[in-house]
Amino acid sequence: MAPPGSRRWAYVRIMAGTILGGGLGFYVMHRMETSYKAKMEERLQRYEAHMLAKAKEAQQLQEEGQREDQAQRLPDL
Repeated sequence: MAPPGSRRWAYVRIMAGTILGGGLGFYVMHRMETSYKAKMEERLQRYEAHMLAKAKEAQQLQEEGQREDQAQRLPDL
């Protein structure tokens, strides 16, 4: 059987390792989460810009189509 001082030291090492491991795990997960959120914000901004450009292009095509329709309706003089 191990002497009492050695058993106490083992408990201290286990508790210290658990606390430090938990702190390290929390830090790593926090860094991963903030990195992921930053990437997703950037991706969302690019997507919104793409959708705005696409909507603007569709609107221009629609306006051109309306102009062509009006030009066809006007009689040639």
